[in-house]
Amino acid sequence: MPDADDFRALARSSPWRFTTVRFTSRRGPSGDAVRAWLRRPDALRVETIDGALLGVVHGRSHTTSVVLGAGPGDPPPEAPPPVLRVDGLVAVRPWDADRADDPMWQDYRWVAMLDPVELADGQARDGDTGEPAGPPLTIGTVREVDHGGRPAWEAVVATTDTYDPCCSCCPLLHDAGIDRLEWDDAGERFAGSRYPSATRVRLDVGTGVCVLTEALDGTWAGDGHEVLIEAVDEPMDDDLFVEPPRAPSAPRWGYSPAPGPGRA
Repeated sequence: MPDADDFRALARSSPWRFTTVRFTSRRGPSGDAVRAWLRRPDALRVETIDGALLGVVHGRSHTTSVVLGAGPGDPPPEAPPPVLRVDGLVAVRPWDADRADDPMWQDYRWVAMLDPVELADGQARDGDTGEPAGPPLTIGTVREVDHGGRPAWEAVVATTDTYDPCCSCCPLLHDAGIDRLEWDDAGERFAGSRYPSATRVRLDVGTGVCVLTEALDGTWAGDGHEVLIEAVDEPMDDDLFVEPPRAPSAPRWGYSPAPGPGRA
């Protein structure tokens, strides 16, 4: 059976476990689901479940530093490889301030569910060594479960003082400390709120994607997201990521392209 260290290793591993994935995603128990096609490193298509195009995104969601010594137009240096365990999961991710993520849809919670490293090490680093500041979660018993017909690992977790999400405005897990950092008026904004003491989390074994979060108690009980993976590493042609041209804007009222009387 997997344990907490295995769970953290899987949460670090997503960037090295697939190149394309097709999936549906829903936030909250009553949210509308969408279907998405992701082709790493920089192409995303999102549709409604009925097949209406919502958007096409090109480009990775952020780069956080400039590479010293690189001139304009120079390609970024190749990222160092991760340190792998004997089972192929990632023991240590290469840490570099020049990190770029998957394309984003709506907010960084989308990015975090696709690469849930914040559940393993977060982004809090020791200033002297560059090592993770400490586990961002306490992780209960890890169970092997089925999620949408695919193997997944599930654990009930709680955040610690070192939880540091991809973006503090939209973390995968509710956390009082993160809200205080994000909102100057957090005391007033969240007055009377009870933060979860336990959240159910599932990671897809094949991809490392966080396919489920569900707060089990507190003000946000039942809140979270669910991903159902439909295909992994299937070919995705460039045509899939071309957005149809928009219809031309209607002419303004009273305007005619034809010249009026006495005008050439």
